[in-house]
Amino acid sequence: MTVTSNELLVQATGLRKEYGSGFVAVEGIDFQLHRGEAFGFLGPNGAGKSSTMRMLGCVSPLSAGSLRMLGMETSGHGPEIRARIGVVPQDDTLDTELTVRENLLIYGRYFGLSKSVIRDRAERLLEFARLTDKSDAQVEALSGGMRRRLTIARALINEPEILLLDEPTTGLDPQARHLLWERLYQLKADGVTLVLTTHYMDEAEQLCDRLVVMDAGRIVAEGSPQELIRAHATREVLELRFSPGDQQAMAERLAALAERIEVLPDRVLVYCKDGETALAAVHAERIAPITALVRRAGLEDVFLTLTGRTLVD
Repeated sequence: MTVTSNELLVQATGLRKEYGSGFVAVEGIDFQLHRGEAFGFLGPNGAGKSSTMRMLGCVSPLSAGSLRMLGMETSGHGPEIRARIGVVPQDDTLDTELTVRENLLIYGRYFGLSKSVIRDRAERLLEFARLTDKSDAQVEALSGGMRRRLTIARALINEPEILLLDEPTTGLDPQARHLLWERLYQLKADGVTLVLTTHYMDEAEQLCDRLVVMDAGRIVAEGSPQELIRAHATREVLELRFSPGDQQAMAERLAALAERIEVLPDRVLVYCKDGETALAAVHAERIAPITALVRRAGLEDVFLTLTGRTLVD
């Protein structure tokens, strides 16, 4: 596990983003990032994650508040900060008419690096991304996972101190996701500070030392994954399935057996300290679910508790 330092790399105070229409995307949030940690932003669509990431990337001005990165205010020091950070956007912006290696070589020129330095770094990054054997292939011939690894490699050409990742593994199969996780673990071990948004709760639990949950432009919770689970969920969850239409009646009978009950269209969630004990109590009440599953509570339970289950487009 990477040991983070106390060195403060990012400090946001009262950070606000309002667009011309009067829509407030980010409404006065505070957070800090330290060197060598992995920090996550979680939240439903429209929560303000992407607007926050654009301000961190120094490509969107603040409407109010203060944002200091790497010892500098972002207002007035955008170019200097951008030279020391890397950005992995949600959608790949690779040049498909160039080869894998050429994408790295050309991108390195944007930072004013010498050709020899870029060539050396490109070779190391190709190995890091496991793309050495594809170095002369056209980008359009790569799989989705290879493209994401190349996008991350390209964002590292300037050896950034902070790497911003917006939904880094969206659309990838499990094997590609785990390979990307492995690469990100390595970056973190090397001292790179990771800042990511993700819709995958398992990804947030695996990668993040700390995270914030955002909803409607505000931070509604902050802490390590385990701290958030302890604060906003029980240790275990018992999932019970009943015949269609029986969930509400069953939930009323189960209410006394749990700390909290949640009724879903297809099942009832019983939040409890010990799922097996709760299941035994269910059977003792002569309640017979079609299926029963005991699982550990996770970040998804926290996320849905704090932000709700209503779909936001």
